Amino acid sequence: MRPRFSQIFLSLAFVAAVFSLTVSAQGRRVLAEAQRITGDRFTIAARTPRGANIYAVSRPGPAMLTAIDNGLADLFTVARKNGYRRNLHYSDYTVFIARADRQTNADGNYSPDIAIGAAQYAGTEYDKGGYIYVAGMVISNSPAAFVIAEHKRDLNRVSDIVRFEGEHLVLYHNDRRRYNQTADHSKGGGHPILQ
Repeated sequence: MRPRFSQIFLSLAFVAAVFSLTVSAQGRRVLAEAQRITGDRFTIAARTPRGANIYAVSRPGPAMLTAIDNGLADLFTVARKNGYRRNLHYSDYTVFIARADRQTNADGNYSPDIAIGAAQYAGTEYDKGGYIYVAGMVISNSPAAFVIAEHKRDLNRVSDIVRFEGEHLVLYHNDRRRYNQTADHSKGGGHPILQ
C-alpha cells in the first residue's frame, strides 16, 4: 500500500518541527551566522556517537561523525593536560558541516576548505581577491560552535580541524587571556595552540 499525500505531508511537517525545536535549543542566532558565513542551508541535524551536535548540508556518514568525536577526544585530552576543566563535554559543541568551496589547495593536495571574506587578512598572502580559504572557523564562543567543510576522505584531517577549532573555544571558556592572544591568526600563530 502506498502512503497517501497527507501521510507524507504530516511526516515532513513532523521532521520540520523536530528540526526547528533542535535549532532553537542550539540558538537560531548561531545557525543564522553559520548560514550567512558559508552561504549554505544546514537542513540535516544529527549527533555524533558521543553526543556532539551536528548541522550539515548533507547527511554525514558514520566515519565523518567518528572523526569529529576523535578530534574532540584529542581536544579534551590536551585541555585537561593544560589544567582546563570547562566545556569538555561532547554535548557542549556544535559542528556545522558546510559544502567545500574548493577540493584542492594551490599545491594540488586534497584540502576541502571554505571561502570566507578576507576581513583582517585583506592584502596578505592569504587574500584570494577579497576572500580567504579556511579549514574551519569558530562561529560562536557561547554556545561553542564552529564550521568545517565536508570531507569524502582524509578524515584524520577532519579530526585535526575539529581539535584546532575547539582549542579556541576551550581557551575562551578557561583562559581568556590566552584566548585573546591566539584567537586571530592574522596576527601570527597557528595550530596546535595547546601542547
